[in-house]
Amino acid sequence: MRARPALAAALALSLVCSFAAAHADTAAPWTGDPVIDKTVSLVDKNFWNPAALPAFHDAVRAVAADEPDRALSTDTATAESRILASLGASHTGRLTPDQLDYYELAGVFRYALHDSIRTLFPPDGKVTYDGIGIASKDIDGKRFITDVYDGSPADRAGLHAGDEIVSADGQPFAEIGSFKGKAGQSVDLKVRRQAAADPVDVSVRVASIDPQQEFVDAIRNSIHVVSSGVHSIGVIHLWSYTTGSITDVVNEALATRLKDVDGIVLDLRGRWGGVQADAVQSFVGGTVDMVAVDRDGDRHYVSSAFHKPVVAIVDEGTRSSMEILAYTLKKDGITLVGAPSAGDVLAATAYALPDGSLLELAVQNVLIDGQELEGHPVTPDVSVPFDVRYANGADPQMDAALATLGDKLKPTTD
Repeated sequence: MRARPALAAALALSLVCSFAAAHADTAAPWTGDPVIDKTVSLVDKNFWNPAALPAFHDAVRAVAADEPDRALSTDTATAESRILASLGASHTGRLTPDQLDYYELAGVFRYALHDSIRTLFPPDGKVTYDGIGIASKDIDGKRFITDVYDGSPADRAGLHAGDEIVSADGQPFAEIGSFKGKAGQSVDLKVRRQAAADPVDVSVRVASIDPQQEFVDAIRNSIHVVSSGVHSIGVIHLWSYTTGSITDVVNEALATRLKDVDGIVLDLRGRWGGVQADAVQSFVGGTVDMVAVDRDGDRHYVSSAFHKPVVAIVDEGTRSSMEILAYTLKKDGITLVGAPSAGDVLAATAYALPDGSLLELAVQNVLIDGQELEGHPVTPDVSVPFDVRYANGADPQMDAALATLGDKLKPTTD
């Protein structure tokens, strides 16, 4: 009888060893790079799709084999990009403090980062950066402005999406570095507005920017009315929808400035998602108007509904929850104009890495009406391609949306 516990223990040990041997080739190795090893740990514990982990582990092994002295390597960015790309998922990547997305993402996930946010942005964890209110992209070796946030210093200085930035204060342009430490000062940009033209000088005053507040302000500043002489059309650009303050801005606009327009163009060519699932109700008339009034008479627009025609604009910048909003609008009969959306619809969060960079990681799949939108872009009803390079203020997608809505507003004849 006394031999049985020993026999059972030996059998259990044998099973454990067999299991370990069978799975040894699926475990990711230690590389010696603290950033990569932390990334591997976070992916193993949190990535939404376990079926993708074997390929991920293979990529880590390949990196470790290529860089046996990984702990001494400075090319962490290339290695991280390589291993994270093996997951084949949106909302997954490493961001560093020399990138605009780092600050905007930190603002989006400031609560998810918990105590790390104070370390990343000492002393109080307030996310800010010095900038002028643009987003830009490297296209064929040249840096082009892709977005100018409404009401930003760049907007006030007359910069446009499509401007090629040649230099900043006589130096090569860097989207964060060109403005860092210069809040309250002006930076002299050289921009090219036509492919063969000489650059022009544009002086822009640098501001200390809270990215979340910037989106709220940009949305509010985007709201305007276009008059055709016959109809009035309201325009709202939803740059992001990652804070409840944006709901307040939208509700107030629908109840006040846009209350009497004949239709609305809703611009969903955004930067980030965050839209609440019921946000569509504001634009398809499915909710009641509700206003809360304080004792001093201040009015708070809890919900507002628009009951007239709407047209929405989408493109590859329409992603995440903004993409879900586009899908829902289309399902409810709203005409979409522009280019296919990103097809990036996984739920993500952010983690701080040992070097102060951020890991954005997809942690959940999202099904809409039982369907996956990940990898399946929302296609517009009216296709309008737009190459932003040297657009010089032109916006054919907006023009097409206004024209489409204008057609909807024309009286029908029997």
